[in-house]
Amino acid sequence: MEVEETTSQLDDSSVVMTSSSNAATVNIYLHPLVVLNISEHWTRIRAQNNQAEQVVGALIGKQTGRKVEVMNSFELLFTIAENGDVTIDNNYYYTKEEQFKQVFKDLEFLGWYCTGGPPNESDIKIHHQMCAINDSAIMLKLNPLASTADLPIAIYESVIDVGQEAQMKLVQLPYTLATEEAERIGVDHVARVSSVELGSTNSSAADHLENQHNSISMLYTRVRFLQKYVEAVKEGKLPHNHEIAREVHALCCRLPVLDPALLSKDLYYQYNDVTLMTYLGVISKGCHSMNQCISKFNVLGDRQGAARRIRGLFS
Repeated sequence: MEVEETTSQLDDSSVVMTSSSNAATVNIYLHPLVVLNISEHWTRIRAQNNQAEQVVGALIGKQTGRKVEVMNSFELLFTIAENGDVTIDNNYYYTKEEQFKQVFKDLEFLGWYCTGGPPNESDIKIHHQMCAINDSAIMLKLNPLASTADLPIAIYESVIDVGQEAQMKLVQLPYTLATEEAERIGVDHVARVSSVELGSTNSSAADHLENQHNSISMLYTRVRFLQKYVEAVKEGKLPHNHEIAREVHALCCRLPVLDPALLSKDLYYQYNDVTLMTYLGVISKGCHSMNQCISKFNVLGDRQGAARRIRGLFS
C-alpha cells in the first residue's frame, strides 16, 4: 500500500470550530474510492436536479486503536424541514448497513460525509445525529466548487468545548491518502485525458489494452491470409513457391510459443476456482438462511411451550 502524505488546510475561525491548539486524537487514512463515491454522488444529484445541492452519506472502514482507515462510503436519505434542519433517515441507514455487512463484514461505521464550504450550524446538527450511531464519528466535507489545485477535502472530529456552557465543536484533522494497486488502476481509468480533436476520452490503461487488441487482430488477419494462401496452393489454384513456403514454415514454427494444452489446463484451473467460490457463496447464503429459519422456529416453539405451561397452571 502506497501512502501519500496530505494535510488539509485549516479554514477561517468559525462559531462551530474550536481552537487549532487541540491535538488530533486519531490518524486518518483516506482511500481514493471514498473521494470518487462522493464526487459521483454530488455530480449525479446535480445532473438530476439541474442545480448544485448538498449530499450526505456514511463513511465505513476499519479502526485499530488510533488508526482510522476510511475505505468506502454509501449515500444516505434525508429530509429537510421548513426551518432548514436536516433529518437523517435511520431506517434507510440500517438497511444499507446490513447489506454492506453481508459483503464487507470487517468494515464498520466511522462517520459521515457531506458537500459544501466550511462547517456550519447545520453540520453540527447532523453530526449530533451521527454520534447517536458512533459517539466518536468523524466528518468529511468536500467542496466541489472550490477553485484550488489541492484536494478540496477537510476531515473533522467533534470535541466538547467547555466555555460558558458545554457545546459540541469541530476540530480539523490531518489525513493521509492511502492507495492500493486495484485503486490506482481504477483511479487511472477514471482520471481520463480528454482529446479535443477526436472528442473522446481514454485512459492509459484503455490505450494499452486497445493497442494490444489491435496487434492481436492484425496478427490474426495476416495468419489467416497465409492460411488461405497455403490452401490455394494445395488445391492448385496458385503456383507453388518454395521461398514463400519456407517463410510460412518459419513463421509457423514461431507461432506456438504457448503450449495450447498448458493454456487449457490453466484456464480450467481458474474456471474451477471461480465456480468453487460461487458455489461456496451460494452454500454460505443457504446456511445463513437456514440458520435464521431454525432460530425463528426455536423462538416460536419456546413461546408456544411457555403458553402451554401457563395454561396448565391455571387449568
